[in-house]
Amino acid sequence: MATGIRDRVAVLGMGCSKFGERWNDNAEDLMHEAFGEALADAGIERDRIEAAWLSTAIEEQHAGKSGLPLAIALRLPYIPVTRVENYCASGSEAFRGAVYAVASGACDIALAMGVEKLKDTGYGGLPQRTRGAVNDLYWANFSAPGAFAQLASAYQARHEVPAQDLKRAMAHVSVKSHENGAKNPKAHLRNRIDENRVLNAPMVAEPLGLFDCCGVSDGAACAIVTTPEIARSLGKPDLVTVKALQLSVSNGTEVQHNSWDGSYFMTTRKASERAYKEAGITNPREELSLLEVHDCFSITELITMEDLHISPEGGAVKDVMDGFYDADGALPCQIDGGLKCFGHPIGASGLRMIYEVYLQMLGRAGERQREKEPVLGLTHNLGGFPHQNVCSVVIVGREGA
Repeated sequence: MATGIRDRVAVLGMGCSKFGERWNDNAEDLMHEAFGEALADAGIERDRIEAAWLSTAIEEQHAGKSGLPLAIALRLPYIPVTRVENYCASGSEAFRGAVYAVASGACDIALAMGVEKLKDTGYGGLPQRTRGAVNDLYWANFSAPGAFAQLASAYQARHEVPAQDLKRAMAHVSVKSHENGAKNPKAHLRNRIDENRVLNAPMVAEPLGLFDCCGVSDGAACAIVTTPEIARSLGKPDLVTVKALQLSVSNGTEVQHNSWDGSYFMTTRKASERAYKEAGITNPREELSLLEVHDCFSITELITMEDLHISPEGGAVKDVMDGFYDADGALPCQIDGGLKCFGHPIGASGLRMIYEVYLQMLGRAGERQREKEPVLGLTHNLGGFPHQNVCSVVIVGREGA
């Protein structure tokens, strides 16, 4: 019977570009920036890499449907390169490919790279099929803020949360992330904000205001993974290993009958349950050290705290307002600033989240370093919309934890 990949793969090195409006750089420049850091961190030669995975979601912008852009940009040594896309969980999907290749014994050292150049599209949000296509009704009259606003309304109704209480909790989520992002030199937005500014900002889709929505940016992140044995032979004394990696994809239940009330993410609940089982975690609220979750909107982060089985159902508002997820709280969430401050270059976000947990595990996070020594960290990616989505949950931590 399959038992998973716990501690069978170690992160040998990671890198991350500066996220932001990188007008003077192309996707290849961003990949070089992330790869250069990762390769130096890993302490190996480029030719040691035996397979690679490239994640980028907007194929018209970068990669088409092949791995050629990565192989050419990095001059990889004629190795297999696979291009993957899985909505906003694309970066985690690239990591999954590299990790599974090593865990299976198919190769000793593998690379996962995620990149996106969204600012060049000229759109204020993520590019969609409907923009510029006169007769395309694929997502007619539909938007991401509108869909996640409905999520907020459903959550509020289910748990009978007063509207002002929910808005204040969402505001705290945003204020907390901006405070963290101000300490991160690689973040796109590094401005501190206060609750009053959030609550009085222009409305985007009730109850989501301007500061409840993450931005659009350019960026790249990558990971080089290997076996713990090889990592130790290369002189790595403190190993960060993969404890669990699970993916859950909507099967249509959410939109085809009324057993789902629209107030939570079924995929996150399923993926996290399987990830905890794989990692041997029985009490995530007590055992996890930090979280990086898919905060495309502040309401998404809040609800995810319950879907990850950390806050009790209906209890996330109280936990958020009590500071449980603040940088100095019991379980910091978005200690690097999250999507809220990095923006969301789709192909890169999942790997950027793992990068922060990796730095925290090794004590390299600088001003934002968690004081209490982290042991286990969880990253969560959500691609698509509340009613149809893919969810990836990755747990990494110190070897032996």
